[in-house]
Amino acid sequence: MTSKGDLTKARLAESMLELIQTSGFSGTGLNAVIEHAAAPKGSVYFHFPDGKEGLGVAAVELAAKQFETLISEAAASTGNASDAVRAVIAALSTIVSGSDFRLGCPVSVVTLEMGAESERLRLACVTAFESWIAAAASLLEAGGVDAEHARSLATVVVSTIEGAVIVSRAMRSVQPLASAAEVVAALIDQRSAKAGETR
Repeated sequence: MTSKGDLTKARLAESMLELIQTSGFSGTGLNAVIEHAAAPKGSVYFHFPDGKEGLGVAAVELAAKQFETLISEAAASTGNASDAVRAVIAALSTIVSGSDFRLGCPVSVVTLEMGAESERLRLACVTAFESWIAAAASLLEAGGVDAEHARSLATVVVSTIEGAVIVSRAMRSVQPLASAAEVVAALIDQRSAKAGETR
């Protein structure tokens, strides 16, 4: 059974995650997180003794889990890797456009703002990106791509999606994400076809 304290801690991380997306890491104050989470005043330092940095790490870890879940659900509901990636990008497009282009990837936000300032936050972002690359690589390997090429292509896929989210927000259009989906899916199909020829 989840305790009240655990629920408060999770709520604080969720609020931090959402506020990072809309206001940035630097623009998100602890009072704003407390208010957004409707949490007791002293709860942040009780659950996160190291303050904003620790809360930021928790938010990045939560974002990592959410995107991993999105990848696994897409993989389970589609027939191949390229369709799974299309499904992931379609889901992201819905999130971005549904928020009136206010929500993006919190991990990229934290990386850009804090990567040179906090080694702990930078490493949390590395871990998040690595988890997504690993999940995408597993998906590609299941489609027949060898491990080395799967890792390389998965890195391209994640990097392309990250860039497309940023450009979509800037343009206030999901067209960059749609274009990314087409190009990435074509790359995956091409690599999968090559893998099939060599087997």
